[in-house]
Amino acid sequence: MSPSPRSGPRTLVAGIGNIFLGDDGFGVETARRLAERDLPGHIEVVDIGVRGVHLAYQLLDGYDTLVLVDATARGEAPGTLYVIEHDGGASPPPDTPALDGHRMTPDTVLALLGTLCAGTGGEPPGRVLVVGCEPASVDEGIGLSEPVSDAVPEAVRLIEELLRNGEPSEAQAPTAEAST
Repeated sequence: MSPSPRSGPRTLVAGIGNIFLGDDGFGVETARRLAERDLPGHIEVVDIGVRGVHLAYQLLDGYDTLVLVDATARGEAPGTLYVIEHDGGASPPPDTPALDGHRMTPDTVLALLGTLCAGTGGEPPGRVLVVGCEPASVDEGIGLSEPVSDAVPEAVRLIEELLRNGEPSEAQAPTAEAST
């Protein structure tokens, strides 16, 4: 099936995480499933995995909205989904370590993007959301735990709703909205 023509704000949905660290593969699996859906042409879904530097450079192509999908430990029950609006004004602490292309947090990617935009005259996305899932385990091993695996279809539905309406409905799984 060919993608729908572009009609709407350009949006990138990026699944991030390491599939070799159990539930850290949540973002990658969710992006894989979302990519199988029939989405409007202005929405691009990519499996970034652990390639955070690649994501920062891809964002230079110009997107209105970025949705990062990642395992996000916030202390709730495994499988709990979160929608977090990223505060664009936040900056990484001054003692941030040197960039490691395989261990970049969303904040590090966005800080790198800010630096790249300043150097190229590009514009970062106007809105950044993180759709996260509470992991049960990020120990070495392939495959998601049962509660995180069960949360993937709900995360796909939640992301589709965010892309359609801009905000999740009250009927979704428990979420927390906060700045990162």
